Order: sequence, then structure tokens, then C-alpha cells
Amino acid sequence: MPPQLLSKRDTSVAPIANRSASDFIKKWQTGSKASQLGERAGAQAHFLELCEVLGVETPTDADNYCFEKGVKGLSGTVRFADVWRRGCFAWEYKRPGKSLSDALEQLMRYALPLDNPPLLIVSDRQRIEIHTHFTGYPSRCVSIAHEELADRATLAKLRDSFLDPYSFRPEHDSKRVTEAAATAFASIADVLRQEGVEPQTAAHFLSQCVFCYFAEDIGLLSAFKRVVLKRSSGDVLKKSLTELFRKMQKGGTFGADDIAWFNGGLFNNIDVPVMPAWAVATLADVANMDWSAIDPSIFGTLFERGLDPDKRTQLGAYYTDPSIILRIVTPLVERTLMTEWDECKAQINGLLSERDVLRVQAKGIQSTSERLRTRRARIRTQANKLNRQANDVFSSFLERLRNFRVLDPACGSGNFLYLALKALKDVEKQANLDAETLGLEAQLPVTGPQNVLGLELNEYAAELARMTVWIGELQWRKQNGYGWKLNPVLDSLEHIECRDALLTRDGDGWIETTWPTADVIVGNPPFIGVSRKRRELGDDYVELLDRAYGDRVPMAADFVCYWFEKARAQLEAGYLQAAGLVATNSIRGGANRSVLERIIGTSRIFLAWSDEPWVNDGAAVRVSMVGFGQRDSTRLDDVEVALIHADLTAAEGIDLTKAQPLEENSNASFQGASKKAKFEIDEALALQWLKWPNPNGRPTSDIVKPWANGFEVARGPQRQWIIDFGTEMSEDDASLYEAPFAYVTQHVKAQRLANNRESYRRYWWRFAEARPALRTALKGLSRYISTVAHSKHRFFVWLPITTSPDQALITIAREDDLTLGLLHSRFHEIWSLRMGTSLEDRPRYTPTTCFETFPFPEGLTPKDTQVAVPDTTAAKTISAAALELVQLRNKWLNPPEWTDWVITPEEQAAGFPERPLAKRGHEADLKKRTLTQLYNARPAWLALAHETLDKAVAAAYGWGDYTPQWTDEDILRRLLTLNLQRSSS
Repeated sequence: MPPQLLSKRDTSVAPIANRSASDFIKKWQTGSKASQLGERAGAQAHFLELCEVLGVETPTDADNYCFEKGVKGLSGTVRFADVWRRGCFAWEYKRPGKSLSDALEQLMRYALPLDNPPLLIVSDRQRIEIHTHFTGYPSRCVSIAHEELADRATLAKLRDSFLDPYSFRPEHDSKRVTEAAATAFASIADVLRQEGVEPQTAAHFLSQCVFCYFAEDIGLLSAFKRVVLKRSSGDVLKKSLTELFRKMQKGGTFGADDIAWFNGGLFNNIDVPVMPAWAVATLADVANMDWSAIDPSIFGTLFERGLDPDKRTQLGAYYTDPSIILRIVTPLVERTLMTEWDECKAQINGLLSERDVLRVQAKGIQSTSERLRTRRARIRTQANKLNRQANDVFSSFLERLRNFRVLDPACGSGNFLYLALKALKDVEKQANLDAETLGLEAQLPVTGPQNVLGLELNEYAAELARMTVWIGELQWRKQNGYGWKLNPVLDSLEHIECRDALLTRDGDGWIETTWPTADVIVGNPPFIGVSRKRRELGDDYVELLDRAYGDRVPMAADFVCYWFEKARAQLEAGYLQAAGLVATNSIRGGANRSVLERIIGTSRIFLAWSDEPWVNDGAAVRVSMVGFGQRDSTRLDDVEVALIHADLTAAEGIDLTKAQPLEENSNASFQGASKKAKFEIDEALALQWLKWPNPNGRPTSDIVKPWANGFEVARGPQRQWIIDFGTEMSEDDASLYEAPFAYVTQHVKAQRLANNRESYRRYWWRFAEARPALRTALKGLSRYISTVAHSKHRFFVWLPITTSPDQALITIAREDDLTLGLLHSRFHEIWSLRMGTSLEDRPRYTPTTCFETFPFPEGLTPKDTQVAVPDTTAAKTISAAALELVQLRNKWLNPPEWTDWVITPEEQAAGFPERPLAKRGHEADLKKRTLTQLYNARPAWLALAHETLDKAVAAAYGWGDYTPQWTDEDILRRLLTLNLQRSSS
């Protein structure tokens, strides 16, 4: 059993009777006989007697607590630590006078196979250093001199390393340190910008300061803090830092300090601004932070928000947890290479096993005869050849790591690049450990910043990406016991480029950008939906994209799709092995899905998380993570599957991406109107205008109507009104509705004239997208069916024909209970959930993918109900069940005991319907009654009403054996079969 840890610190150290602290100190003091013992003998004797002083058990368990903890390889035991206690520490001794830094580096290199103990302890018998090694926390050192063991509190602290190691964990984790650092530097950036310093100049200078603080706290620099802590005037500080940065650029001396050659590009441009006293003081105040502890996985994101004026407001917002990024990086980089290394390791093991057999054979030949001597020489030669082959296999793998390249073609501030580099270095470290265990010699590091490539358009982000990689590399070396690379300290990172990843200028025109060749591509490209592309990128850029990619990426696709297509093309051309990219979860449907279908056409999706939380520019979104290329395993949402379809599902026989729009469903389902300006008005103004005459003699109700958006449907009546000039009304005719036209002239015109769409500017008084096809389909109806496009629950409601539907609603141009019942069945709900995408945690319903592909029961399709409801038993049964469901819901939403139905004379004259109004004293009660609340609770009566409806719809399909226990997959398989049968006929 592993040693038990105390839940609380026990400060009552009771030494064993025959070993007091004073006796121990005297015996092991400098110059004593015991202090002259050799390293190994002295280590074990010292530790055993120290255990007696502390009153703790001695090492007796090879699996949990022992001396000389190591891994036995073919060539014998490789020593990892002088003492090891599972879950507590690894302890390394050196003779007095020897370097404890070397001992610590040794422990760091071997921490991984020792299960990463939280404490790394080194001692030369004259002092004990306890170094914390908690994942995600800065390292701390508690140093105990030999003489201090006379102090009972010191003994209690040392005893905690055996029994309560977590008492040593620092108070703040690396994330909190990084957040505090970013906040402090953001405040300095604000002051510099207020002083007129160019934002990029300020950001570059502060990036240099951040690196200097980090370099000093890891022992690579010794002058920066001394300079800023003088709190000199702005002019003096500018002069001093300029001189220091110049020395860091090429190496040299700064006062009494030797300055290493840092270079790497960070100090190529030196432009230290004159800082006001407050900024100088703040720069000095942060000197006491532990800059060695900043977390590279979030460093770039947080500092970009602080240094980039456009992202300053995001500083306190959430950021993506690195563990989510590792869902892509680990399988594409670490797991791939470790699989390759396992194959190499098995090959090495086999070669060395054969070598050892031959060496034993050669050793057994003792004869002096020439024939046997010749045979022994041949055997030794063959053994040596096998040894060389084993070394060659190891060297070839290291060469594979040296040349392995990871590209992030939208690298932002570098979090993907850092985690990819860390994964590469972890693989290299593990390979060296394994090689040592097998009997080969570990090699010098071959991986580094040269392994990661990046493209980034934002200059702030590109610089911080380089900084993230530099800091991450140095931090990894420190934490794993590797020395610094010098001359220069920093490798050039010109391969993290600041340029457009999609388009590049070619003479007077623009062409598709060429990406660097890489083994793996990872990243999360910009999340810009199709509705925002023109607004954020501009018409010209969108048109250029369409010219370069139009035959491969639909114009109606999100911006991220271009990265997916380019990565696919790299794969097809043989310039890439695999890619792992993040997109909003809308990648699974609509025009976006076409890029995944192209990927499946030339390669395969081997990894996906279909719907996961993510943080984009500080906002929570829902994403899909997709890995594609050639890999042996296939995993969807961390479950092994046979294959992954383009909609990121994996059910066998249910590839819904093959479902086709059905002709019988056409021209029945539409998105509501898109305004692109504030046409809505409050109720009081609308009712006032309904009374007013117009110069054309027409009632204002022609163009002032009740308006319904998602809130109206999900949360109940909002009493919203809108000005709707239709699809063809001219400006002159619109002006004859005097008051409404004056309103849109004042509140809408300027906004629409600033729009980048020419048609939106030309017809500024109309809705931007007035949906003429929808209006044509609604003519002659008394009501229509509507559902919220993005909704947690998929419910359908009736809206009066006089209501203007917003783009947040999907409208079905039918007025019969039959169609509403079919849409509200479990079968259509399951289909729409799988055929649609989602926004955050709200499924998205679209006319094309959810409605037009749905196979309605034979004879009950939208085409069959266009003129009249079929006079069949199935139709009547479904209609009755749907009517009952709606009536029950309406009674719950607006119980007569709490509700009056009211209408003004003007509304009545216009043909508008009555609306519910809470009776006095029941306003709060009625406000709580919404469809969202009802479906959240889903009371028994509602569930039974839906089961009755589902049974009636199942019978219409001819599924008489239907029960609520049918799985979603059973239903989808049947529906897909129907869709494919009809679409092919």
C-alpha cells in the first residue's frame, strides 16, 4: 500500500529515543567523520538517521518507498533517485561541496517515470532543498541548513514532505500568476497609449519587458529588475533599458553584469518610450511577481488582450482551457509520434536482445584454437553490428523529431504552437529515457522552436506567439532539468509569419496563399459566420476569396471553411500527414458541411468532437473539433467508431449527409424577414399611428403590424410592433404613410445607407431581406406555423397571418393541424436535431436541412396539404392529437382564471387578433408561464399528449409496432431510408 498522507500537519515531532536532533546535527556537521563518507554510503546512512529524528518510517517497500528507485533495462539498473516515496518525493544526494543544481536537474529528467512526485528534494548533507513540482503551479524552494534541524518548526516542515506534501503547494497557480501579470501590463499599455505612444511600439516594448522579467526569474538575466527598481525618471529609464536591450541583442557587459546573447529577433527593434512616473512605478511594482511561473498555454491570449487596443475589453473574459486544445494536439502530435517510437523501441529491444545473446555466446568460447577465435570474432562483429543498428534506429527516430513540423495557419498568440512544441519535447524526453533503460546513451535535445510554424495576420498576436514559444521552450528546459541553449539563447522565429493565410498579392492581383510544408496542421481559425463575413471582411475581400476558392468553398460557407479546404488540399498534394482544426459546430451542416464532404472524398475524418464548449474572443461558443488525414484509429467524442460521417456522426447505416431535399417539401418553409436596421416600434406608438389618416387614404395597418421574434414564441406575448413596407413599395408610395415613413427616415435611413450591400442602401425603407417567397406562400392563409430557429426545445406554434415574422423564426406556410402535428412529432424532432447544427447549446432549425429533407408520411406531405388536408383516417387522427396538444398548452399558458383577452377598436378594425392580458394580481403568475418553462418541466400531461401524437404519426408511417422505447438510431435509419427512396425516384 502507498504511504498514508495526513490530512492536517502534525507539528508534534517526537524523535525516536536513540536519535535526537542535536545528536544528528553533531554527527553530520562539517568536518565530522560521518561527513567524509562517500556519496552512496553517506546518503543512505544520513537518510535513515534523519527518518529517526523525524519519527517517520524508513524505506522498505520497493513499489512505494525505497532506496535506489530505478527501472531495470537490458543493460542493468538505471538509477533514478537515491530515495523515492510514491506521491511524496524523489530525493537525490550529493557529497558535500557538490552541485545541488546538478542533482535537481537529474531528478527533473527522471520525474516522469517516477510518477511525477510533487516534491523534488536534493541534499549534500549540509543543507536540504525541497523544490515543489506541482503540475500547473510555480516551483518554490524551501532550503533547510543542517543547523536549522535543531528548530522544532523546521523539523515539522521537513516531516510534512513525508506525510503531507501538498502543504508545500504554492497558494496561487500559474494561471492566476499569468492573469495578474497580464492585468498589470495592460494598465501600463493604457498609460503609454494615453501618452501618445503608438500601440505597436508600446506592445513591442512591453513584450521585451515581459521576457526580461521571465529571463531574470529563471536565472538567464540579472540586470533588468535592478534597473526598473531604481524607479528612475522616464528619460533615465529609457536610456538604461535601451543600453541593456542592445547588450541582449548581441551579448556583452552591462555594468558589472555579463549579458548573454539573446537575439532571436526580439531585440532587433529597440524603441523604449519615455514612461510617466505612474507607469515606471507599476513596472517596478510587478518585479516581485514570480515571472518564471507564467503559463505559456494562456500567456499569449491574456497579454494580447491587454496589449492590443482592439481586444482590451476582453482582458477579464474567459479563455479556452489548454486541456481542450490538447484534445487535438495530443492525438495528432504526441500520440502519433509515441506510436512510432513504440515501434522503434520494439525494434531496438529485439536488436539488443539478439546482441546480448551473441555476446554471451562469444564470452562462452574460451578455446585458443584459431578456428574458435575466428568464430568468436565473427560473433562479436555481428553483435557490434546489431548494437550499431539499434543506435541507428534510435538516431533515425530523433532525426524524425528534429524534422517534424507543426503548422498553425491561424496561430493567434501561439497557444496551439506552444502545446505542440511541449508535446514534441515530451516525446523526445520519453524516448531518451526509454533508450537509456534499454542500454543506449541519451542524446542531446533536437526539438525546439524550429519545429513549430505559424501564420497570423494580427501583428500583436504574431509577436506574442513568438514570445509564447520562446518562454515555453525555456520553461520546459528549466522544469525538466535541461541546461540553457546559448549563443544565442533565442532561436529566430521568422517562421512564425505575420501574413494573410488565405490570399497573397501577385502583381496587381490576388491569389491563393501557399502554406509552408508541415507534417501536421493544428489550430482554431477565425470564427466568422457567413452572415458576418461581408461586414467584418469587406465586400472586396469576400469577392477575392470567392474568385480564389469558389469552386471548392461555397460563398455561403463560414470563414473557417477556407482553412479546412486548404488543409485538405495540402493532404491531397502530399504536403501534409494530418490536420486538426476547430470550427463552430455549424461546420456539420448546410454549406459548411460541403468542406467536410470534400475531405471524406479524398481522405478521412479520424477524430472529432462534434459539439464542445469553447471560448472565442472571450465569448463562450459551441464548436466541433475535427481531425482528418490517415490514422489507424477513428474516435468520435472519445469513443472508438468504425467511421465518421461529414455531419460528425458515426452510426452505421445512418449517414444523414446523404439525405436529399425532397421536391414535395419545397416552397413551404422559410426564414423570417431580416431587417438590418431598427424598424420595430413600441406598442403605444403603433396604436397611436393606427388612428391617424394618411394622404393616400390607406390605413396605417397596411404597414404597421404586430411583430414576432424568438422571444414572442418562447417567452410569450411581447406586444411588439414593426414598420413593414413590404417587398415592392416604392419610396414615394412609402412616404404617403406619413408618420411611419418619417420615423424610418429618422431612425433607419442613416444606418442602412452605411451598409456595404448596394441593395440594402438603395431600398433603405424596406427590410433588407423582405422574403417575397414567404409572403407569396402565406397569401390566403388565416394563420401559419412558426418555430424559433435557435432553441433549446423544438416546439411549433400558430401565429396570426397579420403577424410579421422575424428572421429568428422559421415559418411554415400551412394552416392545418395535420402539418403542425407531423412537425411536432418525435420523428421530426429527432430528424431536425441531427440534420441541423446549433448555436451554443441551442439547436438550429433551417428550412433546407431540417424541413425540406424530412420524409413526411406518404400522402401527408406539404405538397399534399397545399390545397386541402387529405380526408384520411391517419390525417384526422394526427390533426385531432395536434389540436388537443395545442389546446392543452394554451390553457396552461393563459389560464382563463388569470387572463383577459383584449383588443382596441383600431386593432379590431385592422383585423388584428385579440391578445392576452393578465388579470389584476396575476401579472407575475402569467409572466412565468412560457413555452420554454413548460418544456423544461415537461409535466406528465404534456408528455402523454406528445406520446399520443407520436403514436398517431407512427401509424401514418405504417409503423404499428412503434413504442416510445425505440431508439433515435432506429427512427433515423427508417427516415433516411424513406428519404433516399423518394429522392432517387
